[in-house]
Amino acid sequence: MSNTSKYSLGSATSIVVANMIGTGIFVSLGYQLIDIHDFATILLLWIVGGLVALCGAFAYSELGAALPNSGGEYLFLSRIFHPCLGFMSGWLSTTIGFAAPVALNAMLFAAYFRQVFPHMNELTIAILLIAIITGINAINHAASGRFQKIFTLLKVVLIVLFIVAGFIYGTEPVSFAPTSDTLGSLLSSSFAIGLVYVSFAYSGWNATAYVSSEVQNPQRNIPLSIIAGTFLVMLLYVLLNIVFLKSAPASALTVDPQTMQQKEIGFIAAQALFGNNIGKLLSLTICLFLVSSISSMVIAGPRVIQSIARDYPVLKILGKQSKEEVPRLSMVIQALLATVIVLTGTFDTVITYTTFSMTLFSTLTVIGVMILRKKNPTLQRPYKTWGYPVTPLLFIFANAWFMYFLLTNKFPEAAIGLGIIAVGFVVYLILPKK
Repeated sequence: MSNTSKYSLGSATSIVVANMIGTGIFVSLGYQLIDIHDFATILLLWIVGGLVALCGAFAYSELGAALPNSGGEYLFLSRIFHPCLGFMSGWLSTTIGFAAPVALNAMLFAAYFRQVFPHMNELTIAILLIAIITGINAINHAASGRFQKIFTLLKVVLIVLFIVAGFIYGTEPVSFAPTSDTLGSLLSSSFAIGLVYVSFAYSGWNATAYVSSEVQNPQRNIPLSIIAGTFLVMLLYVLLNIVFLKSAPASALTVDPQTMQQKEIGFIAAQALFGNNIGKLLSLTICLFLVSSISSMVIAGPRVIQSIARDYPVLKILGKQSKEEVPRLSMVIQALLATVIVLTGTFDTVITYTTFSMTLFSTLTVIGVMILRKKNPTLQRPYKTWGYPVTPLLFIFANAWFMYFLLTNKFPEAAIGLGIIAVGFVVYLILPKK
């Protein structure tokens, strides 16, 4: 593939930003407010989650620069630990890692779209959206890269304008100063459960690791895209949550604990700020944000399927590329899996089991950075993890603590994630090897 046909630094960074800014930021606050009523704690959730993601971004940047091939965790874990562990990670990414966020973003798109066009069916909207975006990205790299940059730039600009408007017109008498409850809440189960939604919102910071071989000058551009994208999103998330809380009463933003049905936080905040008509207009704007998110995952996810197919001859057909070197069949498979999740999954459950299982493998990958340094100290590393070994250890311990609380407080959902991983292990055992 020629360098000009690959993703530029701008396209790669937009893939990271678009992967991150999606469903999570527009639903998470409603779930967090069920148990957390201290607003300083809410902001700390987003700051801690962002710092943990940034620590992971530093480590992934080292691996992406040292092993610049597409596949993400599948490639890293196969090379560092064992092909079995890599396969289970790839299996997870293939089945839910990207398909579930695609489905959740499409479901939220449909919910916002129906605020303006209430007569339309949400399932139909979500499924059509998945099909259309998959079709656009299946054309070629130039089309998908251009589509991604345009929608991501539009997303960031509109979010910044919304933040500015929220600071000017938000009238809720809220305080973000720490209280006597703030410190104690940091080690509580409520804080850990709140991190489920934060972690889901930040997921995608490692997006360019999945398309490494399709990025121009990967040793330079992968670290830059991951770190710059993660830092930008962290800043936007903290400011957006301040605006949401300044715009509407907490009672209006909080999810009903009986139904756990997600709330369209962006629409509620916009409606409170500008009235019903402008609120509906901003609902359509948020729909544009979600288009960008879905597109970025449609780009990244199929590259994992393609990488697995390359290593297992019996799956060779799944890695087939078009003459434009786009894995169209893998894209179709991911779109079908996302459609199944749209038709069968509930929002909160899908977020929880997806976040738990993906966190497990991202933690193992960061552990792999430390192991690879010992196993292969002479490997060329154009970028080295900033703050090593402190930043990788912070990422590992924070995620271990977070997963422990999920196992003890949301075991059924965590068990679904573990069950999907176990199925991947069985598939690996029976799959013919080279």
